Amino acid sequence: MEDIRIRKAEIRGQMLECRNTLSEKERDEKSAVILERLFSFANFLEAEVALFYVATRSEVATEAMIRKSLAYKKIVAVPLTDTKHRRLVLFKIEDFDQDLLPGYKGILEPNRSRAKQIPVDQIDLAIIPGVGFDTRGGRIGQGGGYYDRFIPTLNITTRKVALAFECQIVQQVPMESTDKYVDIIITEDRVIYKI
Repeated sequence: MEDIRIRKAEIRGQMLECRNTLSEKERDEKSAVILERLFSFANFLEAEVALFYVATRSEVATEAMIRKSLAYKKIVAVPLTDTKHRRLVLFKIEDFDQDLLPGYKGILEPNRSRAKQIPVDQIDLAIIPGVGFDTRGGRIGQGGGYYDRFIPTLNITTRKVALAFECQIVQQVPMESTDKYVDIIITEDRVIYKI
């Protein structure tokens, strides 16, 4: 168990370094390609309610995806981090600029006075963040376990989709019993379906 945690920490460090070495221009260009792949993806097009995380630092940029989803009249949910109960609470947003405020770790989160809470069972497609992934859907997150606790609350039919740069794909993610998989990973080069 300790060996797995050490290996995960090593991979996390390598993947963050990989992401952080991309220039802003490279991240923007790769994120734009990932956006196009997502918006041509049948599961996304069919989804009425999509959950997005709001990207921070060197993650695949999601702001344009959220704005475009709202323009397409999709119902968009964004998580609020409840640190007291160590869980994610979902809120429907209708206006990116008005419905989000800096929250946990400075990440934009729903403004509780404007956004309405949305039940997790309404989510058709969930965009799940991560630091590293493998082609079996294995995922390494930031280490807080928020998404590993959240993923099992989703309906079994809800597609769990990760957005990642190709450099975030590793041969194998060491998984613990508490770690949860994603179904699909979209990179700038390909769409990976869980094997």
